[in-house]
Amino acid sequence: MKSRNIKDLHTKTIEELKGMYKNLKNEVLQLNLEKAQNKLKDTRSIFWKKKDIARILTILKEKELMDEKTN
Repeated sequence: MKSRNIKDLHTKTIEELKGMYKNLKNEVLQLNLEKAQNKLKDTRSIFWKKKDIARILTILKEKELMDEKTN
């Protein structure tokens, strides 16, 4: 994920971030299946998808904490 895309994550709503999280989790699962079947050429893509998931979860946690603070 490029830095511009990372900055765009901060503008998304919690629901959008949760949707992106679910999609990335499914992609990682699919990539792991392909890896197990020796179909995956670029195994590093699993690593990058997991990093994207971590970024999304971090931003989600920040937004949830901010919501709790304001309430």
